[in-house]
Amino acid sequence: MSKKPFVFKEFQIYHDQCAMKIGTDGVLLGAWTSLKNRPFSILDIGAGTGVLALMLAQRSDAEIIDAIEIDDNAFEQCVDNFEQSPWGDRLFCYHASLADFVKELETEEDRYDVIICNPPFYSEDYKTDNNQRDLARFQDAMPFNHLLESVSKLLSEIGVFSVVIPFKETSTFTELASKFNLFPNRILHVKGTPTSEIKRALLEFSFRESETIIESLIIETERHKYTESYINLTKDFYLKM
Repeated sequence: MSKKPFVFKEFQIYHDQCAMKIGTDGVLLGAWTSLKNRPFSILDIGAGTGVLALMLAQRSDAEIIDAIEIDDNAFEQCVDNFEQSPWGDRLFCYHASLADFVKELETEEDRYDVIICNPPFYSEDYKTDNNQRDLARFQDAMPFNHLLESVSKLLSEIGVFSVVIPFKETSTFTELASKFNLFPNRILHVKGTPTSEIKRALLEFSFRESETIIESLIIETERHKYTESYINLTKDFYLKM
């Protein structure tokens, strides 16, 4: 397996030990997540390579940027990626399950102003022969219900939670979130091309009910011809943008 890093403008990521490699979903989420509330603390749930935490470190002055990763290899790689980055003093990865991490929460002061997650997808009934990849990809490794209940305990009063999910799961996810008093403030529908179906939804939740702002993003007009919106969103990260 290649040990070459994925190079961004201000940092690089080694991902040979991680089941989930660097992909468009994660980069879009890291670039789109709102930092308007000038967060003091950020949490990346299921960090993998650590790319989301690193993107938010580049974009913000947050003093605490924590990550949780349960897989042994991914955890080690995430720690290495953090240490080699320009923001190593602000980044910390916990080798823990989400349930155990929630149990360790001691006071309301320990809650996070921004929580970000690129969760496992594919709740479909098939599994591959690669257990590590399955753990990263399948929703039963982190059921949405468990994720949302945990977020409701970890998010500060003024905090925002952002997540990327398959578009077809949007209404189920939003309905579940409302049971934990989490309400959608912004949604971004992502299409590969102008004629393709909406594949992904990026959602931002908070404890504040408001009219949901729904926007759309098309990635390419044709192969490798990126739209202006996509370039504007990702140009601080991708080398060739």
